[in-house]
Amino acid sequence: MNFFRAFLNSPLGPKTTHFWGPMANWGFVISGVMDSKKPPDAISGNMTAVLCVYSILCMRFAWMVRPRNHLLLVCHASNESVQLYQLSRWLKHQRYLSQKEENVSS
Repeated sequence: MNFFRAFLNSPLGPKTTHFWGPMANWGFVISGVMDSKKPPDAISGNMTAVLCVYSILCMRFAWMVRPRNHLLLVCHASNESVQLYQLSRWLKHQRYLSQKEENVSS
């Protein structure tokens, strides 16, 4: 019981935004994983790149803020890896389309 009370009243506990912010951001990770089943032509390269930059900046913030927010750091590291995978799928698809276009025009 003392452990739960300590967690509840801690600076990173569920009474703070240091807890609920990362919990809400897990939606980005879940969405990215669910989008990996969609065809690559449905991926927005611009939005995926923006999400990569966003996650990098938030990882730095999570590391620099006091107290360090490891939950936010892990959340954005996960999102960064998912978004980089999506970006690689989009780039491969764009390369395939450009090669296909060259073959048609030749």
